[in-house]
Amino acid sequence: MTEEEAQGGRIFFSSTGRTFGEEDELCVLSVGVDIGSSTSHLVFSRIVLERLDSRYVVTERESFYQSDILLTPYSAEEEIDAAALGAFIARQYKDAKVDADEIDTGALILTGVAVRRRNARAIGELFAAQAGKMVAVSAGDSLETVMAAYGSGAAARSIKNGAPVMNVDIGGGTSKIAVCDDGKVIDVTAVDVGARLLVLDSGGRIVRLEEAGRRFGAELGMKLDLGSQLGNDQAKALAARMTERLFEAMEGRSPRAGGAALLRLDPLSWRGTLSDVSFSGGVSEYIYGGEAKAFGDIGPQLAAEVRARLRDWGPQLARPEARIRATVIGASQYTMQVSGSTIFVWPLETLPLRNVPVIAPSFALGDETIDSAAVSGAIKAALKRLDLGGGETPVAIFVPWRGSATFRRLDDFCRGVADGLEAIIAHGHPIVLAGDGDVGGLVGIHYCEEMKLNTPIVSIDGLELKEFDYIDIGAILDTSGAVPVVIKSLIFPTSAGVGKDWKAERAVSRAASARR
Repeated sequence: MTEEEAQGGRIFFSSTGRTFGEEDELCVLSVGVDIGSSTSHLVFSRIVLERLDSRYVVTERESFYQSDILLTPYSAEEEIDAAALGAFIARQYKDAKVDADEIDTGALILTGVAVRRRNARAIGELFAAQAGKMVAVSAGDSLETVMAAYGSGAAARSIKNGAPVMNVDIGGGTSKIAVCDDGKVIDVTAVDVGARLLVLDSGGRIVRLEEAGRRFGAELGMKLDLGSQLGNDQAKALAARMTERLFEAMEGRSPRAGGAALLRLDPLSWRGTLSDVSFSGGVSEYIYGGEAKAFGDIGPQLAAEVRARLRDWGPQLARPEARIRATVIGASQYTMQVSGSTIFVWPLETLPLRNVPVIAPSFALGDETIDSAAVSGAIKAALKRLDLGGGETPVAIFVPWRGSATFRRLDDFCRGVADGLEAIIAHGHPIVLAGDGDVGGLVGIHYCEEMKLNTPIVSIDGLELKEFDYIDIGAILDTSGAVPVVIKSLIFPTSAGVGKDWKAERAVSRAASARR
């Protein structure tokens, strides 16, 4: 959204010139682009918002076009073929009868081993420019794991079951494991297990080999190299060993291969009984019988080993709502909303802020006293979970304030936040707080007047946010002193509202005012 589009205090879609202030129903076009180590694909979605009093709420969501599944092309062993991907993306837009300037929002994500390619950043920039206004460019292991869990419907299924569930997303280079309970992802890990750790030509010769694939081979006494032949028995043995290590990770252990660690995140810390387990990602198509054709990898063998091991593992096998498209369907279901109430901004030049990711730490703010160390720890845990701990980007913290706003409670909370955001503040980013109560101004004043903190502060009230939201905060309007706030929400097709009534789900389109 440009400054010109914010004139008059209204929020306009960047590509259409429509205003929230004049329409009772809005239709948003969104695209998700997933470039993975093994496959790449798009999903175009249509999201309908309707006015409910002073708010807009999501009433419908559908994916109206799903692209072909493309085996991610490589121009060299370590480089994805950007030109081939560009042609594929352009063809899918044409087939969907969608122009790039018609897209209101969306996400482009580089996932799995693709993130580590030498030209990953160039690819992200290329497609972000081509595919419209994007919210995200890449997904680290933690974020991708959570997206797959929601996109597959596992989070919603945990509410339906009334018990914890697991989702395992098995891709080409990595497998992502998430435990869900009560509609939330409560634990994640990722492991170097995938169908395309080695890629074969039509004659069974290895044409691409990842380091993890080489380590699995060495552990089994196989010397795997480019150009060497891989027999059926060797493929089965590799798949069996990978499956053993995958289930070790699913059980909270720390698997290794060839003397090296396979985990890409900390091992699962959750311990308990699962009601069921589902699988997503490319290999899941074989697990559930959706695909039989081989694509020059060990996907069919890996799926067969997984199914065999599941028989004695315990939890029953559940069907996901989406399999190979779980991540990209979730990525495509972004929508824009308008929200805001009284805020505190210092200095005013801090605004505008664009595409700030939201974290929702588990705060205990309803207690009589607030533990500043617990506040700090919750923030650091959320940052780590979403791959934001390095401090390279600002974040917005959702604050569900409860209880009185006494000096002591405000002071303990503010100090905990400042400590939790230490890495982000060190990079020169502002403290951004977005709450659902009415203490935003008090929090901002406390930082400036009591703590004398020499860090920019943006403290917003009257919002209902969750992780996966991205927030834009526009510059203060000279004519009204208002601040336009746009929330871009990641809405998953089978778990929107996570079991809650949609009318109570989102608060949007409130008058915004600013105070210092």
